[in-house]
Amino acid sequence: MLGKFGLRLAIWVFCTCVRVSVAEFDVVGALTEKGINVKGYSLSALDVGSNCAFACDSLSLLFHNSTISHSGSAYNSFESQYWSQQQGEVKPYCVFRPRSAEEVSIALLLSRLAQCPFAVKSGGHVPFAGASNVQGGVTFDMSALNSISLSENKSVASIGPGNTWFDVYSALEQEELTVIGGRVAAIGVGGLTLGGGISFFSGLHGWACDNVVNFEVVIADGTILDVNESTYPDLYWALRGGGNNFGIVTRFDLETYHQELMWGGDQFYLMAHNQSAIEAFIEFGYNSTLDPNAALIVSFVYAQAQRQYLMVCSFEYAAPIENPPIFSTFLSIPNVEDTTMIQNLSNITLEFNAFNPSGLRQTFWTATYKLNGTLASFIVQTYVDETRPLENVTGIVPACVLQVITANEIAHMMKSGGNALGLEPSDAPLMLLELGFTWEDVSDDDAILKAASNIVQKSVAQAKAWDLDFDYLYMNYASQFQDVIPSYGKRNSKRLASIAKKYDPQEVFQKLQPGYFKLHGAPASTAPQYFKNPSKSYDLNQ
Repeated sequence: MLGKFGLRLAIWVFCTCVRVSVAEFDVVGALTEKGINVKGYSLSALDVGSNCAFACDSLSLLFHNSTISHSGSAYNSFESQYWSQQQGEVKPYCVFRPRSAEEVSIALLLSRLAQCPFAVKSGGHVPFAGASNVQGGVTFDMSALNSISLSENKSVASIGPGNTWFDVYSALEQEELTVIGGRVAAIGVGGLTLGGGISFFSGLHGWACDNVVNFEVVIADGTILDVNESTYPDLYWALRGGGNNFGIVTRFDLETYHQELMWGGDQFYLMAHNQSAIEAFIEFGYNSTLDPNAALIVSFVYAQAQRQYLMVCSFEYAAPIENPPIFSTFLSIPNVEDTTMIQNLSNITLEFNAFNPSGLRQTFWTATYKLNGTLASFIVQTYVDETRPLENVTGIVPACVLQVITANEIAHMMKSGGNALGLEPSDAPLMLLELGFTWEDVSDDDAILKAASNIVQKSVAQAKAWDLDFDYLYMNYASQFQDVIPSYGKRNSKRLASIAKKYDPQEVFQKLQPGYFKLHGAPASTAPQYFKNPSKSYDLNQ
């Protein structure tokens, strides 16, 4: 705490800002308790940019080299760290790199005092603008909070949100341990975990959010809490899938598991075998309870250089066993390339990372359905129909990705009081769609969004017609036009709103942190409206 060093800072702020804040919450008092003397004098109201200048200048005075101003090479370098062009194009007034939960707390209080909007960046892997960056405000870059440590008995790994999953896995592999986390090397710990977090080991242990035993969280009044099933069980539940709506997590304490080498990699197929692959995918979905070591991702991708569509099946198996029987139907399909081998987890995440290059334009979209082969075929055909007009778009890489949310995964979601996602074991198996489109030029944005929107809307409409729709959106795959929290169900949505009101009565994380998926409404208010009724006829009983 700064107060123990006797640091005092006199900051002159606008009467209007102070009066509003004090009426709702004593920000001045909270800062004073931290050794920062804030005097509410004098200047007449200015615009948000000037308020944010105050917040940034104050952080610079307090923490010196931890603040990057809105000009200079360091600022430009930071903007290039985002995965997508859309995020990198957002220009915050300054970037703040906290080194402790206490610094996060002070920065949050100063943002409240100035009424300056803020965002929080862990890995910066969300594709749409403003998700973890904020125009004209303060972006909290958590990269300096990158510690990784084990408890004395090595049963818990304490991980800072500034880490990527490659960092985490590489460190823990030295102890023959792992945690439940992301599958792409460069993805950050924070966003993936708070949104759910599908893992290669989810059949064995559930999603990442289900394996957090404790969150260190800075809540809206600047208090730093250790949140777990015993201390704040309601907030603990909400943080497991509720996103950035409740506080800023400064440490994740994750349960560890023994893990040595595993089998995994990709097999590539020609689209002539797509129906065989879909049948194998459905078979895997219904048999997945028999072997929870297995994880599967089936992707349909247009390869522009080869001017053809391909299938890529990503296999992972938690033990060092080649070609496990659960995948036997897939392995009987002729492939054109095979990268599967016995290797460590971190290497597999690097292979996935190669398919996720940074610095390009990106969009994600998602939907969930009851598992069904005819519907899967419809989705793939709709994807091909919608992407054919895009085949000459510069740098286009459109992917249609299918996964199964298995009964084993959902069963693990029930532990430690459950999570906020609203899934029940009786719902399984479910089919999860991720659309991931990459391209180069902003002039193609509208056409790309049109195609992605059409694929989702047509497939959901067809699923409803066949009574195969399911109202769940996976936050980490959703577009800015999709409203995630209501898809968790009315009961869970209402409970999340109640918990947010309890810990954040002035809605700091709804109003001052405007980015990503809020409790009420999608990030972008107007979705693309291009949908036309499906024209193809499919026989559900075929």
